[in-house]
Amino acid sequence: MSTFDQQIQQAIDGKTKPVGSLGTLEKVAFQVAKIQQSLTPTLSNPTILTFAGDHGAAKAGVSAYPQEVTFQMVMNFLNGGAAINAFCQQNDIALKVVDAGVNFDFADAPHLIDAKIAYGTASYITEQAMTAEQLQACFDKSAAIVADVAKNGCNIIGFGEMGIGNTASASLIMSALCGLPLERCIGRGTGLDDEGMHRKFELLAEAKERHGDISDPRMVLQTYGGFEVAQICGGMLEAQKQGMVVLVDGFIATAAYMVAAAIEPALKDNAIFCHTSGESGHRLMLDTLDAEPLLDLGLRLGEGTGCAVAYPLIKSAVAFLSDMASFESAGVSTADSA
Repeated sequence: MSTFDQQIQQAIDGKTKPVGSLGTLEKVAFQVAKIQQSLTPTLSNPTILTFAGDHGAAKAGVSAYPQEVTFQMVMNFLNGGAAINAFCQQNDIALKVVDAGVNFDFADAPHLIDAKIAYGTASYITEQAMTAEQLQACFDKSAAIVADVAKNGCNIIGFGEMGIGNTASASLIMSALCGLPLERCIGRGTGLDDEGMHRKFELLAEAKERHGDISDPRMVLQTYGGFEVAQICGGMLEAQKQGMVVLVDGFIATAAYMVAAAIEPALKDNAIFCHTSGESGHRLMLDTLDAEPLLDLGLRLGEGTGCAVAYPLIKSAVAFLSDMASFESAGVSTADSA
């Protein structure tokens, strides 16, 4: 433990409470203080970026919903009618919606960022989802978006997504990077019935057989990812460079994180895992990462909703470290002073 790490721990332990009595909040406070290199950390201009993109494989039937729901939900975000809008408004979080590759042309809107790579990816069932050039463009565009958000004073950023078929994409990424069989990585997504699950498994198994074993993280993303997943990955990498607190949402966002952390392991120091998704496979993914999420509410909506719901807990962690009195300043006797 570094000297500054020791100072953080001493500051936490010195607050007017029994040692360790604030549980997970103490771990979060330590992490944020270390990221900011400050014993009085602050959270400023919290922002959630919700990236949207379409998947070529969705047309083959890997989801219970038709592909056009992606653009319809983006319109819902822009009109303020989605869960992520409600939670961001509740918690004073800025929300920006990023068109990473939706199969639709949007008109200009105040909270919409145009980062469209193409009108959806190719289908990984028959070919790679994207080219190397498209993958790099995803990284470049999202890095620029996050850098711009940082310039506006944001030091804590969450990543959400919308894309019909993207739980299938995340399952393939998980299987490749964790070395796990597909059946342990696939869930019901937006609500597939048993017949739909069987079809999803067959299609994804066909994709895996076509592409073979892939271990390079960028190649995994290029083969199976969505443009929204790739842009989340690039955005997380930039957020780490900017010294921001990175909020990781559910199953799809964690799949993007897995790729990003394989590229830059230091990202782990900045990442707070917000919740355990109700999507089958996410708990196993978190265990593989040795991650301890803040919440387990059975959420499986995406959009960044887990980040927004977890944010008040992170505020509480920062508040006690920055604002709570110490035994010394309050004149309160410590346990070993009796």
